[in-house]
Amino acid sequence: MFEPVTSLNSPKSSGKLIGLFLLGWTILNILQAATLGLHSDEAYYWVYSRFLDWGYYDHPPMVALFIRLGDSLWHTELGLRMVTIITSTISMYVLWLIAKKYRADARWFVLIAAGTLAFHIYGFTTTPDAPLLFFTVLFYYLYQQYLEKDKWSTAVLLAVIVACLLYSKYHSVLLIFFTLIANLKLLRRPSFWLIMVLAVILYAPHIWWQISHGYPSVNYHLFERSSETYQPEYTYQYIPGQLLMAGPLIGWYLFYFTWTFKTKDIFARTLLFNGIGVFVFFLLNTIKGNVQPHWTLISFVPLLLLTLIRLQQSGKPSLWVYRLVVANAILVVVFRLVLLAGWAPLLKRHPFKSYFGYPEWTHQIQQKAGNKYVMFDYGFQEPSKYNYYTNNLKGFAYDSRFYRRTQYDIWPLEERLQHQRALYVSNGMANGITTDSVKTVKGTYYIGWVNDIRTYQKIDIQLAERKFKVKAGQQLTFHLKLTNPYTYPVNFSNQHTTHPVSMSACFFQGDDLPYIKTAGDNFDGLVIPSRQTANFDYSIQAPDKKGRYELVFSIKTAPFAGGRNSRSITFIVE
Repeated sequence: MFEPVTSLNSPKSSGKLIGLFLLGWTILNILQAATLGLHSDEAYYWVYSRFLDWGYYDHPPMVALFIRLGDSLWHTELGLRMVTIITSTISMYVLWLIAKKYRADARWFVLIAAGTLAFHIYGFTTTPDAPLLFFTVLFYYLYQQYLEKDKWSTAVLLAVIVACLLYSKYHSVLLIFFTLIANLKLLRRPSFWLIMVLAVILYAPHIWWQISHGYPSVNYHLFERSSETYQPEYTYQYIPGQLLMAGPLIGWYLFYFTWTFKTKDIFARTLLFNGIGVFVFFLLNTIKGNVQPHWTLISFVPLLLLTLIRLQQSGKPSLWVYRLVVANAILVVVFRLVLLAGWAPLLKRHPFKSYFGYPEWTHQIQQKAGNKYVMFDYGFQEPSKYNYYTNNLKGFAYDSRFYRRTQYDIWPLEERLQHQRALYVSNGMANGITTDSVKTVKGTYYIGWVNDIRTYQKIDIQLAERKFKVKAGQQLTFHLKLTNPYTYPVNFSNQHTTHPVSMSACFFQGDDLPYIKTAGDNFDGLVIPSRQTANFDYSIQAPDKKGRYELVFSIKTAPFAGGRNSRSITFIVE
């Protein structure tokens, strides 16, 4: 059996060890943040920070505030990530304070925390998970005190933290839910209801933002991200991903060690409920779609704390476990140092190559575009990188019918493009647009100038029905409602225009578009006043081929591919 060294367990020695760990943790995160290019999501959230609001299409607004605070000081990768670095160090220290109440061993804390890959990733990477991790740790710290003594002041602080959790990421609802399930006696505390009411009041601006924008986040996360059919790899890849995030060598042991622990107090019971509950929740979610490994981030806090609690209460494990924990921590730290050094073979791997080369790529694109607007044909990633590294908002994401909606469909960027001349950049030849190509450090891109831009990405097309079952070739009439959110009226007439406009019903099967039906002449000349709606009857014939389709209504202006103007509607031809 491994026996701890007594001198390292004294309060003075423990404090010194924790201090050295926090110092090393902070320095490593600073170096990583300063030398590693932005992840595409970070660049996207930087654009968030240019338009501070109570909500966004994909996420709540806390990440935008984190970035805005740091970027306002230095427009560098380090500046963008500075608040995350600071809060990460605070989180590690507060985690130690929580564990310290259980007389946890400082050395085990350092080794396990240093070997938890999830904590390393969000020690500097600034996505919604960074504030989520910070406020999760603060929540547990205050909740531990709240269980010890029911004080109104602690309840108020908890309410603020709960609101901050909700403003960070929607996954925080799981933390709140499983905490309550673990201790239903909370319902008897008057202060608990203060926490709930005050948190809702503080969160009300975001709720109103969702209502006023048509619940975009709800529709996206609950409907648009769902997979058509179950893919077995979503499930069997989920578990290895969780073990990797917990620690490449020790993840399996930590899960077994903590989940077989018989808790002796309500706080440890809360940790266990959250750890298992979050893991199982996302495991079940693999039935309807792919689950990213980091979505369970809030479960790794209980994993660390439960491990330390059980180590203290049940004695130290065998020597081989200690050696494995040490090797795991060394492996994770060495990996980060290799990434810091920019080892070429690693940079060519898919998860890492997107971090490098984009400042040069941006310069090469900008040499062609000059000070004009640049439209990208697919996704929010590249326009966001372009915007960040040019430090302006001249990059725009054209979210075609083949992709999905993003925050670019909400920001007031499309309006600035109207009747302007813009450079269209695509990964492949674009019919009617491409006239040239440019070789960049990220590969060859195809470009072409488009004059007198005319687009309608923000026009929202709604249909009361969410699912159809029809016969092959059946004649249908859709009663559509078109909403114009622009500050100016929209006229779909093609008279005296450079680029004609049309509306189509697109029947997708996966990424393929086997059937498309364009609206008749009654669409030409339809006028919708500013911030008003218009009704439109759309008669079509169902596809002749039986099968399951996803129906999307799309408004197309030449020479573009057409936007995604409606939610995906299930359409089954029997």
